[in-house]
Amino acid sequence: MMNQRGLTTPSRRSFLRTAAGAALLPTIAPPIAPAQIEAPPTPAPWDMSHGRPSPSERKFKSDAVEAFLKERSARIGDPALVTLFNNCYPNTLDTTVQPGTFQGKPDTAVLTGDIAAMWLRDSSAQVWPYLPLAKDDRPLRDLLEGVLRRQARCILIDPYANAFMANLNSPALPWSQKDKTALHQGVGERKWEIDSLCYPIRLSHGYWKQTGDTGPFDRTWRQAMHLIVHTFRAQQRKQDDGPYSFQRTSNVSTETLPVFGVGNPVKPVGLIASGFRPSDDACIFPFLVPSNLFAVTSLRQLAEMARAILHDDGLAANANDLAKEVEAALHQHAIANTPEGTMWAYEVDGYGSQLLMDDANVPSLLGLPYLESSPDPELYARTRAFCWSSRNPWFFSGTAGEGIGGPHIGKDMLWPMSQIVYAFTSANDNEIRRSLASLKNSAAGFGFIHESYFKDDPKRFTRAWFAWANTLFGELLGTLAARKPELLKV
Repeated sequence: MMNQRGLTTPSRRSFLRTAAGAALLPTIAPPIAPAQIEAPPTPAPWDMSHGRPSPSERKFKSDAVEAFLKERSARIGDPALVTLFNNCYPNTLDTTVQPGTFQGKPDTAVLTGDIAAMWLRDSSAQVWPYLPLAKDDRPLRDLLEGVLRRQARCILIDPYANAFMANLNSPALPWSQKDKTALHQGVGERKWEIDSLCYPIRLSHGYWKQTGDTGPFDRTWRQAMHLIVHTFRAQQRKQDDGPYSFQRTSNVSTETLPVFGVGNPVKPVGLIASGFRPSDDACIFPFLVPSNLFAVTSLRQLAEMARAILHDDGLAANANDLAKEVEAALHQHAIANTPEGTMWAYEVDGYGSQLLMDDANVPSLLGLPYLESSPDPELYARTRAFCWSSRNPWFFSGTAGEGIGGPHIGKDMLWPMSQIVYAFTSANDNEIRRSLASLKNSAAGFGFIHESYFKDDPKRFTRAWFAWANTLFGELLGTLAARKPELLKV
């Protein structure tokens, strides 16, 4: 792939289009687009100017979801938020799911939106808000079971991959095909990210708790869970660097790993090394703190399921022991001293180096309580204050709003995902109102949530069709409609 400067830049990077070049997806490029690339073949979008696809165009129909939309909409007093809720909450089901069967069992691929592949992280987050509705809606439960089964199959193909093709016989995504790594059939991209293995555990645990159904947790799922723990232990890098390496030819430094594809050195202190962040950007220091905190939560959820469902005491003990080790190492190596008090660092290396920042993608430091991964409320409160301030180098404020971005898009680009998570993690009504106002303003005239937008002009945005952001915003509005409907009035 050639970018506009004629330089080779294979990447999942956001597709930054000018209005003239994308009539169906009227995104406008931000002022600085160092990673601009030609888009690979993408799923055909519906006519987004009309909001939701028409009923005949929707990929999946759920009576429970339609009833939920109607019930929660009645509690939302702002007509603009009602429209956004009805567009965004069902967006994953409307536009990205591909239900089917494999060996007589449900099998569901979930595309990320405008990219024809399934990220383990995104797919888990995209369907998460539907779990509470699945118990009384058998087709929806079957669809979700299919996601769990597909994820287990994908993990067994390659636990180091972050994305897989919907058709596992298809070639990898165009920007991945020349990567210097062990690229397996069915893999879309092979960026090792801790959270890629945490999210399927979170989804499995949530599915079990909401439905009581243990059907998806069969031999294949059990093998995948054993492989997750094995992979985490390998990436503690106690004896060696482990089996994973990744190099990509790119003019974007965050697209590849240094030191011959292994990443910068770490001291083996018990933490798990990650090649890349949830943004798909390379880590500077491989011990990514929010992902390690997420792993502690996920491993304990896995241990609970291993005992109660699989009756596998060995897996449960292994997962619990690893969780304890990682948690102890986090408290020893991942807490930074600042003039404002102690807080979580974003990345560390075990030698004493610490990176203080936060990124919009989840897991983030800001989003720890959303993932039930914030064990110390006071430590989190100080960390949160840092994240949402100019002390965080990736926090931006402008006339169109304020929020956290990240290297993936660049300076001055706010990510609505950070604004949504800020509202989710707030007990302050004024903070929630400010976030809602910015989110509503950023989607005005379009009806959906973007990946990012310029801090002074919400019409300059990236990714018109980003299902995770849409569904996450729908989850927020649905939650507030139940708990604080007074915040959803004009």
